[in-house]
Amino acid sequence: MSSTVIGPSCISLDDAATDSLTSAGREESTQEKLALIIPTLREAENIRGVLDHVRSVLDPVSIPYEILVVDDDSRDGTEEIVSAVALEDPRVRVLVRKGEKGVAGATLYGWRNTDAAILGVMDADLQHPPELLPALASAILAGNDVAIGSRYAAGGSLGDWNPVRKVLSAVFLWAALPVQRKQIRAKDPTSGFFFLRRECLDQIRFHPYGFKLLLEILVRGRIRSIQEIPFTFAPRSRGVSKATVKVALEYVRLLATLYAIRLGLRRN
Repeated sequence: MSSTVIGPSCISLDDAATDSLTSAGREESTQEKLALIIPTLREAENIRGVLDHVRSVLDPVSIPYEILVVDDDSRDGTEEIVSAVALEDPRVRVLVRKGEKGVAGATLYGWRNTDAAILGVMDADLQHPPELLPALASAILAGNDVAIGSRYAAGGSLGDWNPVRKVLSAVFLWAALPVQRKQIRAKDPTSGFFFLRRECLDQIRFHPYGFKLLLEILVRGRIRSIQEIPFTFAPRSRGVSKATVKVALEYVRLLATLYAIRLGLRRN
């Protein structure tokens, strides 16, 4: 099974690596810089609007930032659209992965390719409201290790999810409760909308599969404090949802790994 090691300024995808790799010119993370990863798979209909929206809310915030769109070889025009935006704004970049799929892996790949000290991720379909980005950044700058866009914190909501999906989400949350540390349990540990400090992930091997990277970070990262900021999960207006049976099975696989670590049956 492949794993991902996060170091002070980059990520190693080498399964045999014991230390993180340091690229030339990136020996130390840039302080107070934010790197927002937007994983994509066939999001040509959405991505231009998302990039425009994200930049409009981040520009007034007094923090340098870059946006890395990590595309899983969509071949639908996503890469070309982002490349055109990047010509206008050098803070935007596109990275294309070949032969790999999955939000967790794409997110880790993006973090590998930035020197930012503050790392973040959000969806490309505007189900995660860009308006929340300044609040997430402020929570990190205020001293928190992780800031989570939370559907389950007071004031948050799943929006118009159908009852079956809401029940499944509740089951997933219940199953994740025992593997979290009591002192820093999140109400929404499966959120895909969050910021964190790079230093919290240093030298930890992560499993780059599935969609629920935050849960593994909360269980295995060097996390001392979190802040959850409520939001309402918006309906997808364009494109196709990536929620599938395979995603659910990958979550079960991740849970099994985390339970094994928690019970001492597997090394952290």
